[in-house]
Amino acid sequence: MKINRILTKLAAAAVAMTMLTSLTACGNSSTSDSGSTAGSDSTTTYKVGICNYVDDASLNQIVDNLEAQLEKAGKENNVTFEVSYDNCNADANVMNQIISNFIADDVDLMVGVATPVAIAMQSATEDNEIPVVFSAVTDPVGSELVDSLEAPGSNLTGTSDFLDTASIMNLIFAANPDAKKIGLLYDQGQDSSTTAIASAKEYLEKNSIEYVERTGTTNDEVALAADALIADGVDAVFTPTDNTIMTAELGIYEKFIDAKIPHYTGADSFALNGAFVGYGVDYANLGVETANMIADILINDLDPAEVPVQTFDNGTATVNTETCEALGLDFETIKTAFEPLCTQVKEITTAEEFSDLEE
Repeated sequence: MKINRILTKLAAAAVAMTMLTSLTACGNSSTSDSGSTAGSDSTTTYKVGICNYVDDASLNQIVDNLEAQLEKAGKENNVTFEVSYDNCNADANVMNQIISNFIADDVDLMVGVATPVAIAMQSATEDNEIPVVFSAVTDPVGSELVDSLEAPGSNLTGTSDFLDTASIMNLIFAANPDAKKIGLLYDQGQDSSTTAIASAKEYLEKNSIEYVERTGTTNDEVALAADALIADGVDAVFTPTDNTIMTAELGIYEKFIDAKIPHYTGADSFALNGAFVGYGVDYANLGVETANMIADILINDLDPAEVPVQTFDNGTATVNTETCEALGLDFETIKTAFEPLCTQVKEITTAEEFSDLEE
């Protein structure tokens, strides 16, 4: 995924430079004659600015499917989505500049992929009220992005990758009923981790299971935290949908394999990057549904304040079969243990991006 990529799609066969007096949706949209003989067909162009938080397999998967679905929706509705994409690589200054550029470019709608971007867009649109659709925000209410999932209440709505922490804990003990100590690996500064870690502690305390917390905010700190968990003698490690750990996974998964410690995580991209298990939503579908929400708001002039936040409960466990074997575990045995607790169990092998598996 290239930074500063600008993806522009024009749906009209021939564009006549004609000024129209009215628009059917947002005030920033433009309409042009399609060049038909009767002059009755036309296309409306909507400007959409997408900012991704970090270059990560799951978040990139959201963007790829979001863009593809917008293109499809544009063709089906005879409109054009002019998409500007950028990635701030977890840099707050760069993120704010990207958002400022979108506003200066007079976009009709902004898309924030991951909680930090959504929060920044919320702040930047308090006065101009440009519609914002977020994606992969684990706790929209706890992050104070919306009043409630059913009625967001302002110019923001979107899709959530809310994590059912108890389900992952159940997988840990289904695979190893004798596990006595669980490691919690996360970034304290990630809003997406707050609720999930609290839920994990509650689960473990209720079941009288010892746990150890280790945190990090950079790849180097995460590597040191992983080393510490190994030294702590944990039986398994849990990480929620934490972007910091997700980015560092390729650098730590072999540490856990060598120590024969399975790493259970909150997204399939972790498993793609070497973790034992990723459990959670289908991020490709998350991107598709985010695009459908964007299309509804722009084409049908829906008010984001009244568009419910979408959550998903697909219960998919993605197992890295290479890691499974390296840990000395039998995949079929693990699959049998997991299947009563999931809607499906998927296999994956280690790669940097999901597209790499198709090459």
